[in-house]
Amino acid sequence: MLAPSPPAEATLTRDDMGFVARLVYEHAGIVIREHKEAMTRGRLARRVKALGMSSVAEYCAFLKTPAAIDEIPELINAVTTNHTAFFRERHHFDHLRAEVLPRLIQERAARRGRIRIWSSACSSGEEAYSIAAVSRDAIGHRGDLDFRILATDIDTDILDRAAAGVYPLEQFERLPGDLRPLLRNEANPMRGEARISDDLKRLIAFKRLNLIEPWPMRGAFDVVFCRNVFIYFDTPTKAAILDRFVGLIQPGGFLYLGHSESLPQPHPGLRLIGRTIYERIP
Repeated sequence: MLAPSPPAEATLTRDDMGFVARLVYEHAGIVIREHKEAMTRGRLARRVKALGMSSVAEYCAFLKTPAAIDEIPELINAVTTNHTAFFRERHHFDHLRAEVLPRLIQERAARRGRIRIWSSACSSGEEAYSIAAVSRDAIGHRGDLDFRILATDIDTDILDRAAAGVYPLEQFERLPGDLRPLLRNEANPMRGEARISDDLKRLIAFKRLNLIEPWPMRGAFDVVFCRNVFIYFDTPTKAAILDRFVGLIQPGGFLYLGHSESLPQPHPGLRLIGRTIYERIP
């Protein structure tokens, strides 16, 4: 039995697919591979519908015009994949909680120092709030530390959801018992959702950032999370971004990658100390 053909408005020709892939790579460094064609077609069809157009072909023609400059971020939003969870890849949070934060507190508290952590592809916010939860548990409300988390993503729509901090209640209920209280969530069972507390929200600044564009940050970070991001880039893009990470991580600081990721090549500024955990060396 033949598979049903996609509706006319969702038809994506090889030329259109190539054009969209080049545009996304140029603006975001993301590689759209051939096996992602069906997914890309469906996501573009949603933009076609939102703009009141008749077909993907019409949408692609529009993207080639100067008037499409404001549509490029929407295209990037449409094709990016956002999949995350609270305390995903728990060993990173265990390392942060048991090894990194106690050392930083001991080093910085005596001189009212700063501690900075960057969630560089925060998606809908679960990673950033997980960082905030274990950090608040370790640091408490002491006034002798300047602690902040920067959470960035290229997708403006997903950042709005992250900043709101409202999630289905089941996401909290699936957490192990020792982690659930750390989020100190405010539940609303009638609506089937829970809201992250303002106490944790105050630790985080959510900002849009494209990793292949200039970064406005100048201060160094003690920890950088860049998990399940490199899988979307080619080797030269990974290497360039990695160099920039290393330049912003304090000596003795840490870089966490995703479970299926590794460095594109050995880096003289990093050494592997655990499962997808790298330490910045002088």
